[in-house]
Amino acid sequence: SSSSRDEALRDKRARILSRGLPKQKPIEGVKQVVVLASGKGGVGKSTTAVNIALALAANDSTKEVGLLDADIYGPSIPKMMNLKGNPELTPKNLMRPLKNYGIACMSMGFLIEETAPVVWRGLMVMSAVEKLLRQVDWGQLDYLVIDMPPGTGDVQLSVSQNIPIAGAVIISTPQDVALLDAHKGAEMFRKVHVPVLGLVQNMSVFQCPKCKHETHIFGADGVRDLAKALGLDILGDVPLHVNIRETCDSGQPVVISQPQSDA
Repeated sequence: SSSSRDEALRDKRARILSRGLPKQKPIEGVKQVVVLASGKGGVGKSTTAVNIALALAANDSTKEVGLLDADIYGPSIPKMMNLKGNPELTPKNLMRPLKNYGIACMSMGFLIEETAPVVWRGLMVMSAVEKLLRQVDWGQLDYLVIDMPPGTGDVQLSVSQNIPIAGAVIISTPQDVALLDAHKGAEMFRKVHVPVLGLVQNMSVFQCPKCKHETHIFGADGVRDLAKALGLDILGDVPLHVNIRETCDSGQPVVISQPQSDA
């Protein structure tokens, strides 16, 4: 009958598709992986990733937290976490993460000179990402926070399909140009069956330090509206505040250096 033929076709298609996708393999010693992503660059994703990792550790001192910088072309984690140097190798030839503020960190920035550009084609980038995922001795981690590069390309797909991910957090500013790409980012994770935990609205409002007048430089509530349209939660609303920028630039993120700050 036509219904049994349709069913056989569906089964065949499912078998072919499952063959094409890499089998997910957990990172040894890591319990939960959370990825931070944004469609657009420059929306504060790395700053948010660093502060989320530090907040997870601060909330529960029994938890071990790691931070992986998956942005091969523009690694920011070494500067923001005030870390320099090359990772040591274990007897098994695995890289040991560098540690600061109790967070184990790994980044392409530890493997190249600070001002050296990475001028690589896609295959070399994918190979580097694979090494950062698999050839690092993370020890025992409760959470690994992965700071993804902007966009929805090879790196995002590879990470999403190769390791089990507990959830993704999408960072965006409220302006329309950023929201378009944030929407694409959320849809990409849905396509690869990664749960989207919610959105963070960054640089949402600027308060004048003199007169306290508030200005929505990048627009108001854009991320809230997008979250509503996608049926997702808003996880945070972060102001455009000089403290956040200064503390990250100096390698002393605001969660560590000014935990009581309004920012």
